Amino acid sequence: MQTAPPTTAPEATAPVASAPGDGTPVDPVIVVKDLSFRYPGADRDTLRNVDLTIERGDFVAVVGGNGSAKTTLCKTFNGLVPHYWNGDFAGSVHVNGIDTWDSSVAELSSRVGYVYQDFQNQLVRPTVRDEVAFGPLNFGHQDYRERTEEALEQLGISHLRDSFVWQLSGGQAHLVALAAVLAMRPEVIVVDEPVAELDPARAREIYLRLRALNQEHGITVIAIEHHAEFIAEFARSVVLMADGAPVWHLGVQDAMDRHGDLEAHGIPAPDAVSLTAAVGEESVALDVPSAVTALRPHVRERAAGPEPTAGSWPTADSRPTGAETGDPVATLRGIHHGYRTVAGDLAPVLVDLDLDLRAGERIALVGTNGAGKTTLMKLLTGLIVPRQGTVTVDGIDTRSRSAARLSDHVAYLYQHPQQMFLKDTVRADVALFPTGRRVPDAEARVDEVITRVGLDQLAARDGRTLSGGQQRRATIAIGLAMRPTLLLLDEPTSSLDVRSRHDVTGMLDSLAETVRCAVVATHDMELVASWASRVIVLDQGRVLADLTPRELFSRPELTAQARLVPPQAARIAHQLGLDPLPLTAAELRTRLDLPALTSDPQER
Repeated sequence: MQTAPPTTAPEATAPVASAPGDGTPVDPVIVVKDLSFRYPGADRDTLRNVDLTIERGDFVAVVGGNGSAKTTLCKTFNGLVPHYWNGDFAGSVHVNGIDTWDSSVAELSSRVGYVYQDFQNQLVRPTVRDEVAFGPLNFGHQDYRERTEEALEQLGISHLRDSFVWQLSGGQAHLVALAAVLAMRPEVIVVDEPVAELDPARAREIYLRLRALNQEHGITVIAIEHHAEFIAEFARSVVLMADGAPVWHLGVQDAMDRHGDLEAHGIPAPDAVSLTAAVGEESVALDVPSAVTALRPHVRERAAGPEPTAGSWPTADSRPTGAETGDPVATLRGIHHGYRTVAGDLAPVLVDLDLDLRAGERIALVGTNGAGKTTLMKLLTGLIVPRQGTVTVDGIDTRSRSAARLSDHVAYLYQHPQQMFLKDTVRADVALFPTGRRVPDAEARVDEVITRVGLDQLAARDGRTLSGGQQRRATIAIGLAMRPTLLLLDEPTSSLDVRSRHDVTGMLDSLAETVRCAVVATHDMELVASWASRVIVLDQGRVLADLTPRELFSRPELTAQARLVPPQAARIAHQLGLDPLPLTAAELRTRLDLPALTSDPQER
């Protein structure tokens, strides 16, 4: 039963976050008043005296660090809190004048559509057409066919109507989940972390579709997001959450001008923002063209150079010899692999692959969703063996050993950390491998690893109850306790705020002391730019390029072909004509002799 939470100390008070603008909103679609909510068994409120108004037709980004209650707040808009996730609930939430307390999740679903971060779990029907029709058909709408075709057309995926949902790429599946929501013709759409698991090009496509729904169809869009670059370009207003309450609700320009506030709460400023702030622009740039215009006067004669020339790029056969100094840790020769379709045909995933992974390398494996990155990692672990070709790790043919025995040499950390937690404490999970292998110094090894990743205070906690960043650190501890020669990490920074990302990348930097070779499959181009020594670009199952990050991002024809989007600083530097190309905002500030940006908004 839901009851009002007990009166607590003054910490329960929170600032009022009104709609951005000059006063009362013209046409509010969501009004939250004095809202507090506490999950069962929690010792404090998750939401604390929230006041928030969202105008009809707004495109709102809800931002904040991991654990700031962004998702809990948005689940009050469609009634999941308190009707599904019950607990102590006080205050009110009105959607288009309807009190969510007096309504139901079913009734609210036709007003507020919700696309979850784990959107794949929303797909419950075999084909795309069935999935999109499912909602209106079950609500008894006689025009369900028209609604289905309308939603598919709005998102440009009518050609997928007869496809099986399990055949879709990540980007396509996300659009289908969004179409299923649109078929209910909601007034509001909430999208939780819309780009967390998508390649950069598909991520931008999702936001372009959301903007079209907002501008052309008048749908209010609310996006829970960590990527400030998308916020700056697409949002019209920003709600900053911290400790269960909004800090402020501002128009996007005002929000980006307060980039110090954002960074202090785990949202790093886009490079366009930080760089134009560093040159003293009163209103920071929100996109690359505006940043280039503001920065061009600051390009010194000695910093500028000729435009990088288009041309051929290095491949696996023409990589710089400096990258081949280490001994091979793993080799792949003549690899062909694929999976059977429902029709019995073999769909190729990896084609004619030859690679050497060498000691001392920090390798980023990049490419679009479906390019073959995860399949390649599973081949290296022995979880699967190639249909043709040979994979060796530490000189061992993966066909000759089980995956369990190969784990003495290679560790694979899954994209979703929860899959790595099998015991009831972090310590037990970290100890599982060394104790199972009866390693003589198992206890000392576990202690060392837990301290190394900074989890001493959390070792007795169940890993599934930790924050996203803490879970990533715990999974890295599990991998390090195995003392592998080769460490494979699948999307280690997805869905993390800036503090958690820095924690993870800091640990990746230190892996050389323990791991001979580390491979990261990632869509995070900032991670590629700042961490990797080598980038392997996969495209349609083949190695399209094998080169350094600077070489990759200096070649726009290559990144376009691979559907990669370079870091914003690299795109700005390229348009400024700088050669060699700076990859990060810090490098670009140095080249332009600009001061480092303070995170204190009062000292901007």
